[in-house]
Amino acid sequence: MKYIERFRVVPGSTVKLTEIDTRFTAHHESHKDAAEEIEKDRKKLLELQELLYADGQCSVLLCLQGMDAGGKDGTIRHFLAAMNPQGCRVAQFRQPSAEELAHDFLWRIHNAVPPRGVATIFNRSHYEDVLVVRVHNLVPEGVWSSRYDQINAFEKELVENNVHILKFYLHISKEEQLKRFAERLNEPAKQWKISESDYKERKLWGDYMTAYEDVLSRCSTDHAPWFVIPSDHKWFRNLAVARIVVEHLEGLHLKFPKPSVNIEHIRREYHAAKES
Repeated sequence: MKYIERFRVVPGSTVKLTEIDTRFTAHHESHKDAAEEIEKDRKKLLELQELLYADGQCSVLLCLQGMDAGGKDGTIRHFLAAMNPQGCRVAQFRQPSAEELAHDFLWRIHNAVPPRGVATIFNRSHYEDVLVVRVHNLVPEGVWSSRYDQINAFEKELVENNVHILKFYLHISKEEQLKRFAERLNEPAKQWKISESDYKERKLWGDYMTAYEDVLSRCSTDHAPWFVIPSDHKWFRNLAVARIVVEHLEGLHLKFPKPSVNIEHIRREYHAAKES
């Protein structure tokens, strides 16, 4: 079975995250065992991204969501290492600014949507407005509960304008998160990531899981599917996300555009210059 089907949340289904194994690695036993496939997908990503850029008819939006230390930054590094930065962008959504709060909640998202030919990765996304906002009671339930339908409509509009949307929930266990927090404490190169809110948010784990289950159940659509990616093993997370993107882009049957100049004329010019 293709990864794009294996990890997709079927539209209309009810997601129970406790039933999804965060340590799942398919048929792979180790990173070493999967290294050849990871490298193959990395090369394929670059080829397909060049086609996307050259074709210039559509764009790709990758949304990454997950708990703190879930691997959003690591996933982005894996993609950026595989892609030509000329056609790849990253947008990060932190606490809204005063200007952003003065607009509707999707305003800042729309401004970051990729133009045709470009792949953009969202580090967090518009779903923060039905996750953090909900868990911390930042707006009334009547406000955030109406946003699921607004998000679905927004994404449908983007897809109808040739934006391909793939959304990934990086699924880690509470135990794995604590392990990664310990790594941050013990490794100087990672200590800058430490936040006092990390452990406070852990106390709300159950609330976040409920909120994520609603997001995955209500906002996985045929045009903008959600994928739940087992992410306790970082290498498998990278493999699974990359493979899904590769499979989706292959399904677009992208082609290089025909040259806009007379190739034979240019070839004659080249040979004339070479002989002079």
